[in-house]
Amino acid sequence: MATGRNTGEKKRSCLRGALRAGLAAALLGTAFLPLPAIAQQLGEDSASAVILMYHRFGEDDLPNSSIQLEQFEAHLEELKSGGYTVLPLARIVTALRNRQPLPERTVAITIDDAYRSVYEEAWPRLKAAGYPFTLFVSTDAIDGGGADYMRWTEIRELARGGVAIGNQTASHPHLPEITLDKAKDEIRYASSRIEKEIGQRPAFFAYPYGEYSLALRDAVAEAGFAAGFGQHSGVAHDRADLMQLPRFPLNENYGGIDRFRLIASALPLPVEDLTPADPVLTSTNPPAVGFTVLSGVGDISNLDCFASRQGRASIERLPPGRIEIRLTTAFPAGRSRINCTMPAPDGRWRWFGLQYYVPAGR
Repeated sequence: MATGRNTGEKKRSCLRGALRAGLAAALLGTAFLPLPAIAQQLGEDSASAVILMYHRFGEDDLPNSSIQLEQFEAHLEELKSGGYTVLPLARIVTALRNRQPLPERTVAITIDDAYRSVYEEAWPRLKAAGYPFTLFVSTDAIDGGGADYMRWTEIRELARGGVAIGNQTASHPHLPEITLDKAKDEIRYASSRIEKEIGQRPAFFAYPYGEYSLALRDAVAEAGFAAGFGQHSGVAHDRADLMQLPRFPLNENYGGIDRFRLIASALPLPVEDLTPADPVLTSTNPPAVGFTVLSGVGDISNLDCFASRQGRASIERLPPGRIEIRLTTAFPAGRSRINCTMPAPDGRWRWFGLQYYVPAGR
């Protein structure tokens, strides 16, 4: 009997190791991209949603920003057959704001930049599937009439078809590299252009490249947006800041169906007392990253974190739920990410992601 138990334990240990190895690969892949049942577990799980982010479709010469059509169709089939509920972003944001429950495995679909392949490839497939989505638009690219981008007539067609149109600034700049006043001008101008073209002011804002500071976050809130979205991985939940909601980026390199199932079924890893609070690093680098995991999420001894270009990070756990990440290498200029996960019941994972930005010359 003891031998049988030992054999079973070894098998379970091997399975856990394989799962962790696969997850580590997914996490490290995410780090280099251009980020439930009416609560059987935490209350946070019942008011949470996975928000997916795409850019291009079927443009196979651009694997860093495009998803293969076969991959995208597999994603849609998984959403249809895997017990997910795809909801409009507005309904999800309202539920998060009011701390209202959402169906288990709630998912939202967002697409950035209004490339032509959105209209030619994604829109017909999403329309056939009956799935709502939000399209974030940088208005200068549309006004410029480039061959790579949609036209306003096409964006109006999508809007009439129920697609939510969001603001992604006028020129799609690296916002932390320009003045706050210039950033506000970018946001205001794009909102006015979108309103003029489709007759409705955008309710949602996506930070270009997922880059923002706390000052930019405040500017988005002051501009009256219902929510702001980054490109850091993680699950949106009712304790999260609505102006800093996470999204899972997907592309050809990291759009396989196994990874898709992993992220689409992810659960929130709610935290508080995050340091540093500002994602733009202007002084201490590497940052002294720390956060407190809210009680009730499970055994945090199983929590792992992975950093861009550094792999698995060293972690110090302080009672009752404090996590301190000990980075040994400074982040280079530009974007870097940290992803933290821990196993949850039913083969799912809790996920919390961060994106930092180091300005040029720092």
